[in-house]
Amino acid sequence: MPMGHDPRDWLVLLRAPGVGPVRYRRLLEYCTTPAAARRADRAELERLGLNRQAIDWLRRPDEALIEADLEWLQDPAHDLITLADPRYPGLLAGIADPPPLLFTMGDPELLTRPQLAIVGSRNPTEGGRRTALEFARFLASAGLAVTSGMASGIDAAAHQGALEGGSTVAVLGTGPDRVYPAANRELAHRIRAQGVLVSEFPPGTGVRRENFPRRNRIISGLSLGTLVVEAAARSGSLITARLATEQGREVFAIPGSIHNPLARGCHALLRQGAKLVETAGDIIEELGPLLGTLQGVATGDASGPERTGELDGDYRKLLDCLGHDPVTQDLLMQCSGFSADVVSSMLLMLELEGLIVSLPGGRYSRTSPAKSTVS
Repeated sequence: MPMGHDPRDWLVLLRAPGVGPVRYRRLLEYCTTPAAARRADRAELERLGLNRQAIDWLRRPDEALIEADLEWLQDPAHDLITLADPRYPGLLAGIADPPPLLFTMGDPELLTRPQLAIVGSRNPTEGGRRTALEFARFLASAGLAVTSGMASGIDAAAHQGALEGGSTVAVLGTGPDRVYPAANRELAHRIRAQGVLVSEFPPGTGVRRENFPRRNRIISGLSLGTLVVEAAARSGSLITARLATEQGREVFAIPGSIHNPLARGCHALLRQGAKLVETAGDIIEELGPLLGTLQGVATGDASGPERTGELDGDYRKLLDCLGHDPVTQDLLMQCSGFSADVVSSMLLMLELEGLIVSLPGGRYSRTSPAKSTVS
């Protein structure tokens, strides 16, 4: 917190009824500091759009709430970054409605590192989940921080992959002391140790539907670009992509099968001008000079070394029968001419090598490696 800026005043103004990010910023522009806003004349505050309830709160806030916020900040791993703080991320400060305060757990310096957002369905296919993980792992190892929203599915896979390759930023739709969904509690502990969790909502804020679209503007606002891996035609991920466009950021989408309903959102984005992505290198190349100098982007493969060349002829033949659309074992038997026992054994070996994935319903498809093609 910069010298002379009492966190109490910032917190009082944050919790004032009816004072959202836009009005908070307007008060700062007019009054310079939250302390000055609290001392301002009632008539001035009314002209700035505050109602009686908000003005009364500034005069006599609920001290128990403010003390609870200050107590949360006593933990050395917890921090509060305000719009007046030089550590506040510049990209986020430039959006139309930046959050006035950021509550963080972990390493707040990651918020100023070049970031790429990866978002998508809460109920992805296994291939989509694996794609998100592999892209995140590669991009994090290249020096980008991977940013997402801690939701189930693609978000969680992106955070997990990023932790394997480098660091990640998790933007919460709750207060910083809450984990939603609860199944991500262990993931949140790992991010706190190796990345950063960030929220604009004060401690104690529970799950509220209206807060998640607000979270999305922070995900896109922190990032140079947003990658959508899988998304239905109506998806919160498309909100994040729209916000990224409005904020002047790049939008990337991974195409999928026309038979996959979770590809429809990505295809809609591509029709609207999103950049089509097949490899992680496509993203590095597109962002180009915005990234500065990152390590590890010249060569590499997020999914490990290519192994298909080491397979014998029968395995290569079976792999050639597998596309990226799921197919059944019966179809693979027809295509390859191998017996059921042989196909079953070979599929197990290919899966152990990470070259294919098994899907519900006894179907199989190739993995989708996030290779870099940067030369």
